Amino acid sequence: MIYRVQHITNKIKIIRDMKPQSLTIHSTGNLKSTAQNERDNLNRPDNTSTTGFHIVVDDKEAIECIPLDKVAYHAGDGAYGPGNSTSIAMEICESGDRRETLANAAKTAAKVLHERGWEVDKMYRHYDWSGKICPRILSDNNWEGWSKFKMEVQKELDKLKAASKASNDKPSPWAKEAWEWGIENGITDGSRPKEPATREEIITMLYRFKGAK
Repeated sequence: MIYRVQHITNKIKIIRDMKPQSLTIHSTGNLKSTAQNERDNLNRPDNTSTTGFHIVVDDKEAIECIPLDKVAYHAGDGAYGPGNSTSIAMEICESGDRRETLANAAKTAAKVLHERGWEVDKMYRHYDWSGKICPRILSDNNWEGWSKFKMEVQKELDKLKAASKASNDKPSPWAKEAWEWGIENGITDGSRPKEPATREEIITMLYRFKGAK
């Protein structure tokens, strides 16, 4: 999946700084519009509404439109409501190949959650903040689509966690030779190459190094 950063310059949509605490899912309600269309519409100079969103996803790509550390009004819960003030907004396009769009949306949502150390319980619907039937694309059969989407996001999140763990179990290429030397000389047991060391661990490694001379 392609994730592009293409921030808008329409300053009326970029409200103030934000410390994100959750991710909110929307859908566009437009059966013909692509992610690029939605991003460009947000950026039109004559678009003077303060309503905005951070990310938009279609069947081909995801576009980051507003920096994720800036407030965008999207949740319908007031200027300083928790949805508008603390949540990253992701719009799902209703055009194109529906299966591919939802697959890309699940991957994008998982990416946002994983990068912040969040779990799926940090993901909300527009509906949860204001009662609006949104994301419409997931509102079928008493929100059955939402339940299925959350499961797909969890699957993608689990993949990212597994990949991250596998990466953390190996030293970076630039440290590989030194790391192997440390193992060979009994200075380290070779575990947790990318985790921080306590002071007692550092002293122990120095003590072992002294004995290795």
